[in-house]
Parts: sequence; structure tokens; C-alpha cells
Amino acid sequence: MVLDKFSLKGKVGIVTGASRGIGHGIAMGLAEAGADLVLMGRVQETIEKAAKDVEAVGRKARAVVGDTAKEEDARRVVDETLKAFGRVDILVNAAGVTARAAAEDFPVDEWDRIMGVNLRGAFLMSVAAGKEMIQQKSGKIIHIASMGTYIGIPNASAYVASKGGVGQYTKNLAVEWAKYNIQVNAIAPGYIETDMTRPLKQNPERMESIMMRTPARRWGQPEELAGAAVFLASAASDFVTGHILDVDGGFMAG
Repeated sequence: MVLDKFSLKGKVGIVTGASRGIGHGIAMGLAEAGADLVLMGRVQETIEKAAKDVEAVGRKARAVVGDTAKEEDARRVVDETLKAFGRVDILVNAAGVTARAAAEDFPVDEWDRIMGVNLRGAFLMSVAAGKEMIQQKSGKIIHIASMGTYIGIPNASAYVASKGGVGQYTKNLAVEWAKYNIQVNAIAPGYIETDMTRPLKQNPERMESIMMRTPARRWGQPEELAGAAVFLASAASDFVTGHILDVDGGFMAG
């Protein structure tokens, strides 16, 4: 049955940035589809709460505190996944940060921080998990891209640069690792209601611009990314790799 291909029963996943927003919404979707999860975040209290949310739907979960931009933390979360569950089938790189400033005034330290989490973090996590997937001859890696993967966004030069890199890194990994039966794809969310996007919702001019550009005439919710993530994490997408899937209410079609 085709619906069986969407099941994640018996699968083990790692989700970074899982304590809130998009990462949490995706983690809950994977858990509801049957996956056991290791959740990574920077704050002990919030990532442990996220693990309890996963357990509440009947799946096993582990909470790991760490920074995806640090190589030792990326390796440690994979090691802890192997120790707890014996394998890693799915990696979702959802950890992300942003800052807003005019391009000519963008602080160098903020540029480095954003590139570190959004792009270096995706690289370090993918390498750490990918080495295990290569040994298994199977795996699913899902990056979180952005509308900024395709277009410019005012006052977000570092974020857009990092997400452009995520899009190209997705395609390159897909090409290199297809021979190992590893599928590497990305989800590009439109404007989703999260703590990160709250300043945009509070800016009347930007809010009007976003709403006019989005045919659905609304913002998305984190849980609305779960279906795309389950598809890309499951056997239903075994012949899909190097793809960036827009979940944007029609933003890029407008």
C-alpha cells in the first residue's frame, strides 16, 4: 500500500533546532509518523520539554544540548544517537538564526554567527551523520532552506547568503551521496509564524508586502511543514534527491 511508504516506524532521526518553531513542528510530525528521535538544542530546559512532547505521542526521545556550529557537538549528538538507538536514518538540519541590518552596516560578528549556525552547522551535522549513513548504505538528510535561497530579502544579507549556500550544499551532497542510497533534499519554508519571524509581523510595511506576495494570504504554521518532512524522510521519496521543496503558500509562484 502506498501509505505504508510514508511510515517511519523503526526509523531513528536527529532534529537540530528542535526546541521550538520549525524544528519542533517537524520533530512532532516525524514522531507521529513513527520515528524515534534525538533532539538537539542550545537550552537544556526547552530541548528536554521538546523530548517530552515526542514521548507524549508514544515515541522514544533523547534531548542533547549542543551547538551545531561546533564540530565536537555535531559528532557527540551522532555518537549519542548511536549509543541510544544503534543507527541514524534521518537528519533534519533545522537549527537557524538571523539578524537584521543594512548590508553596508552588517556587523562582522553577526555575519559569522549566522553563517556558523545556518551553513557550517548543516555541513558539520551532515558529515557526522552522513558517515554513519554511508556505512548503512541508506539515509535521508533534510536541510531547511528559505525563500532567501532564491531571492533577496531586505536587511538580511547574511541570512540570505547562508540559505543560498544551504541550497547549493543540498544539491552537491545529493550528487555525491546518491551512490550510497542517501537522499539529500531541502524544504524552503515561506513566511512561518515563529519567534524568529515575529519582528516582521510587527512591522506593518513588511507585513503588508509579505501578505500581498503570498497567494494564500496568510502565514504558515510550523506544523504545516511536517507533511513535507515526513515525505522526504520516508521511503515515499526514495527517488527524490537534490530537490528543494517550497512550502510557502504560493509565495514563489506569485
